[in-house]
Amino acid sequence: MKTFKQFILEAYDPEVQGRSQIRKQGQGGRVGAERKKTEPEKRRVRAAGGGKSEPAKTYKARKDIGTQRPRSTREQQPTQSRGTAALSAKEAQKKAYLERKAKEKGAKTKSASELLAKKPKAKVDPKYKSQKASGLTHRERLNMVKKGEKKLRDLRLQATGKSKESELKHPVTQKEITRRRNKQKK
Repeated sequence: MKTFKQFILEAYDPEVQGRSQIRKQGQGGRVGAERKKTEPEKRRVRAAGGGKSEPAKTYKARKDIGTQRPRSTREQQPTQSRGTAALSAKEAQKKAYLERKAKEKGAKTKSASELLAKKPKAKVDPKYKSQKASGLTHRERLNMVKKGEKKLRDLRLQATGKSKESELKHPVTQKEITRRRNKQKK
C-alpha cells in the first residue's frame, strides 16, 4: 500500500499526468485539447500584395468555445408525437424485408446518421474547380476595379461625344453612382 507522500508525488508527476484520462480545461474554457495547427500545417493563405500570398497569421477563436453543443443541433428531432409514426406490425415486417432484399442486390441503403441528418448533403459538381487566389490585397483589387471603370467611362464618353460622366444617362464609376444616390436623398 502506498503512503500519502508517495501518492502525491505520483499524482503530480508530469509523466503520469500526461497519460491520465483526466485533462484540465483548455484555454478560454475549451472542452478538450486545443487543436491549433502548427505553421507547416496551415493551408489558409492571405494576399501579401503584388500577386504574392503568404500563410494566414491569425486564426480567430470560435465563439462557442466552452459550451457543449446541444443534441438538437446534431440529431434530427422527431416531427410527430411519440408512437404516431409507428408502422403496423405487417407494414414494419414488409419494410424490413424490402430493405434486406435491396441490400442483397447491392443497393445503397442509408445509414443511421444519414437518416437522422437534417438536410441532404449537397452534391458538388465534379467539374467544379475553386477560384485561384489572385494574390492581390483588398486595396489592390479595388484600384484595379477603379482603373477598369475609368477606362469604360472614357470609352463611353468618346462613343457618345460627351465630356463628363454626369452628362451620361447611366453612371459607370462607383464615385458617380454614389454622387447621384446622395443627390436623390436630398
